[in-house]
Amino acid sequence: MQEPNNQEPIDINKLTGELDATATADVAPFAGDEMIHTGMEGETELMPSIEQLLKEAELRAVEHHDAWLRAKAETENLRKRTQADITNAHKYAIDKFSAELLPVMDSLEAALMTENATVENFKDGMELTRKQLIAIFEKFNIQVIDPQGEKFDPHRHQAMCTIESDAAANTVVQVMQKGYALHDRVIRPAMVAVAKSREA
Repeated sequence: MQEPNNQEPIDINKLTGELDATATADVAPFAGDEMIHTGMEGETELMPSIEQLLKEAELRAVEHHDAWLRAKAETENLRKRTQADITNAHKYAIDKFSAELLPVMDSLEAALMTENATVENFKDGMELTRKQLIAIFEKFNIQVIDPQGEKFDPHRHQAMCTIESDAAANTVVQVMQKGYALHDRVIRPAMVAVAKSREA
């Protein structure tokens, strides 16, 4: 004979309610614009609101804009300083050279003011002035082009005429005016007469 079963019947609705309460125990409701997330151990983490994120982004944008404006201003100032330096370099490029020429002018004026000067005195004064100029030219690397007896070079010489000569053809046989070069650049070619073969 079977013993009577003393177990109470299971209430399905009650069991479902307990499961729903357990599932939602770890999630807290929204509070304003912030969401609170409850972890497994009851810890909470505050998430920044949209307004806070927007405000931080705006602050960063302002900082970047200010940095860009400062960089732009510095670049513009540098450009202006560089342009001023270039302008001054062109304007005062011969400043030192001009200062060196002043004593030469002083010598010439002193010679002209000398009374009862003989031809020999003038010659000596001109020779001293010429030496002053030579010293200045050497200081600034101005070189004389005096191609007497050299082969004609169209880059450094200017042929004024040709002369029949016993010298080899295209040889400079006469220098009518000396030329000058600054470093490797010709500032004035030498004016010359060039030899040509004698006609048979």
